Amino acid sequence: MVSFVFSHRYVEVFMKHFLMCLLYIAALGVLSFVVGRLIPKHWFHADRFPWVCHPAEQKLWKRLHVRKWQAKIPDMSRIFVKIMPEKKLTKENYENLPRMIEETCVAEWTHILLSIAGLGLLKIWSGVGGVCITIIYIVLGNLPFIVVQRYNRPRLQKLFAMQQRKK
Repeated sequence: MVSFVFSHRYVEVFMKHFLMCLLYIAALGVLSFVVGRLIPKHWFHADRFPWVCHPAEQKLWKRLHVRKWQAKIPDMSRIFVKIMPEKKLTKENYENLPRMIEETCVAEWTHILLSIAGLGLLKIWSGVGGVCITIIYIVLGNLPFIVVQRYNRPRLQKLFAMQQRKK
């Protein structure tokens, strides 16, 4: 009887912390989306630190096969079509390249801030459970999106430079 009461209490505490962490993550997501839409895009310069990509990064992204898996992660432009520029390039939307480049900076900045704010999960749930959910949130919930932005930005910049030379 004692072990049943203990395990029931353990599950109750576990679920409480887990649900609080999920609420925190959801609140961060909503807040970061709003801030990401409202922040002035001219604050971000893709050709300056920290947004400029080092050539060695491109080699790393190639070894990580980013090109193969980047389309498999969720993309806000598929959800909010009217607000965010479409990620697929066609001849008709090449004029969106400067905005798309800015959006990669904003998205990277947002996911970096989300990763830092994700450390707050440790305050909500101290112990092994909090460490696990924090690592999962940062490594799976934010790091892939940062990598994709850093992978795509130089490619978009190269396309934009080619477009400008043609004009």
